[in-house]
Amino acid sequence: MTTIAFSDDKSPSQALGYAGGTVTVLIWATWFLVTRHSAATPLGSIDIGLIRFGIPALVLSPVWLKTGLLPKALPLHLLAIMVAGSGAVFFLLTTLAIHSTPAASSGILLGGSMPLAAALIGIALFGERPDGTRITGLAAIVAGVLVLLTHSLTDASLPWTSFVLLPAGAVLWASYTHAFRRSGLTAVQASALIAVWSFLIMAALALAFGISLPQAPLQEIGLQALSQGVLSGLVAMVAYGTAVRRLGGTQAAAFTALTPVLATLGGGFLLGEPIGLTEISAAVITGIGVALSTGIAATRR
Repeated sequence: MTTIAFSDDKSPSQALGYAGGTVTVLIWATWFLVTRHSAATPLGSIDIGLIRFGIPALVLSPVWLKTGLLPKALPLHLLAIMVAGSGAVFFLLTTLAIHSTPAASSGILLGGSMPLAAALIGIALFGERPDGTRITGLAAIVAGVLVLLTHSLTDASLPWTSFVLLPAGAVLWASYTHAFRRSGLTAVQASALIAVWSFLIMAALALAFGISLPQAPLQEIGLQALSQGVLSGLVAMVAYGTAVRRLGGTQAAAFTALTPVLATLGGGFLLGEPIGLTEISAAVITGIGVALSTGIAATRR
């Protein structure tokens, strides 16, 4: 078992952080759609979870074999928060909700809540003090989310559980963001540990409750393997970790506010969900909010 090589949070350029955040939200938008689509297949949450975490756990096995499952330099509570916040617990909670919630509403309640949860945790627990530009950006994100949320509430078919489970998932992810920021892990190390521990949890659940993978068509398994395992479980995790390292936790989490907009557009074009002036207006407002809250538009001193 080796100790962890702590990474340097300071970067000569924030471009890589912005790129990581952009890649993350693009992948997440497709994740909402593919996860929503899986509700119509024989695949259950445990099946998808095995795919989601099994692929990155295998690909990154040289990393977690080197660090060990319980790295000496990593406090156990931070590891637990990261695994719960972005791994098995987060995945099961949000997948359960997304299966019964339209993609647009899921994006609003989960992706739109993440930057707010991250900002509030940073302020309440870590004494972060965002400047006026970022506060304005967060306010714009709130406004954009409220536009979409108010519109979505007119749909009486939305289950009440969506309004509990998805914001709870946002709090979990925000907690992971801050825990990773303080863990000293690199993005790849964190992704490897989260994947292997989450896969072990999913494997235990599979032994207890069984799986439906043998009954699923190969094309559905392939779709989930690409979207869940390769893109969401591997690429997006490393990309988001890079954004957190380069930009900071609160600023990186602000990128997730673009997810509801992209999920709404994807739901309209790919799943036949209605899209109109409300969604377009929210897209503009939220986009401005992200630009401000990530610091892209902040005045340089």
